[in-house]
Amino acid sequence: MAVHFTILGSGSGGNCAYLEVGETRLLIDAGFSAKQIRERLASIGRVPEGLTGILITHEHGDHIKGLGTLAEKTGTRIYANRFTHEAIRREFSSARLDTATFETGATFTLGDVEVRTFNVPHDAADPVGFLLATPAGNIGFLTDLGHATKLILERVKPSNLLVLEANYDVKLLQDDTRRPWSTKQRIASRHGHLSNHAASEVATAILHDGLRRIYLGHLSRDCNTPELARKTVGAALEAAGANHVQLENTSQDTPCPTVTL
Repeated sequence: MAVHFTILGSGSGGNCAYLEVGETRLLIDAGFSAKQIRERLASIGRVPEGLTGILITHEHGDHIKGLGTLAEKTGTRIYANRFTHEAIRREFSSARLDTATFETGATFTLGDVEVRTFNVPHDAADPVGFLLATPAGNIGFLTDLGHATKLILERVKPSNLLVLEANYDVKLLQDDTRRPWSTKQRIASRHGHLSNHAASEVATAILHDGLRRIYLGHLSRDCNTPELARKTVGAALEAAGANHVQLENTSQDTPCPTVTL
């Protein structure tokens, strides 16, 4: 069964990905406007009316910006845990939304995809990561977390493809003049975001022969660059002898090329 995966965009200003497994078609987060998501899906020949469901990691705006409009207009069911659903309903109080609730840590099936959920440390109501198991391989999502616990590493280790946050370069964050110290502390905290160095530690901790591709996601526009993220994580992978792992950058502005597992 063919499995197609496209990161429609990833960055501090918006995150959304598309997974197609047979007749099962999922969005993971909806952090762009509904119009933008429709346009990005159209660029790969798809429409949101064909979606099976939308999986939500947490309720921050860069992950749910277009969710209310998109889900209401298409009637697509939203899958999130209870506290995330409550936050979504507050944000889109006037929208009529079809929702399904899962318990954090639960595993459930959507068509040809097994969705495994796990808690991540981030400053949201009840943020989660995903491991999406398909007939062709496993796709892991670690897009917003302050640090990787032992449980997280265990849950994403089976990934054949991993979307991994590399939000900031430590020096660029420290030197940033536009952010107050309190914001810098929040970003760098254990419930904030992963730095390039922290991302490299996660990447090397979960290495196995079946891990083939890592996408570096959720890069800060101000406190990181694709070159720095790739250099830091790439050096760690090279030192670990992981020549079989293909490292890719993501962009907030344009979708990544579709990958077939």
